[in-house]
Amino acid sequence: MESLTVSGTLDSLGAIAQYVIQAAQAANLDKKASYNLRLAVDEIATNIIIHGYEEVGLEGELICQVQLNEQTLTISIEDTGVPYNPSQQDSPDDLDKPLEQRQIGGLGVYLAIQSVDKFIYERLRDRNRNIFVVNRQTHSC
Repeated sequence: MESLTVSGTLDSLGAIAQYVIQAAQAANLDKKASYNLRLAVDEIATNIIIHGYEEVGLEGELICQVQLNEQTLTISIEDTGVPYNPSQQDSPDDLDKPLEQRQIGGLGVYLAIQSVDKFIYERLRDRNRNIFVVNRQTHSC
């Protein structure tokens, strides 16, 4: 698949979602894996747009790329927003409490990272790269 470059605005989330759906279909992911991947990418892309660009007055793009091999589907998102490593965020420690007693924030990133088989963050020069890896199901006869 070709890469997808979109503006760093919330209006781009639909195009990103369609890109992920097409990649999941090309990889023959089941419905649950496809949904979880879409959830993960959407959450991180939304955070990039809101916190990496809009809140700090920056403009930029998101570049999405797909790598597909026999074992895995990998989707990466690159941006030039504020440096932020989602994997360094503490996991919520109040998930057993009622909603009204939980702290606000952090749950989306936690769910995104938990929704894929592997999550990697890299900082390359002036770019953030968030990498989502999903194992493809191999069926033997």
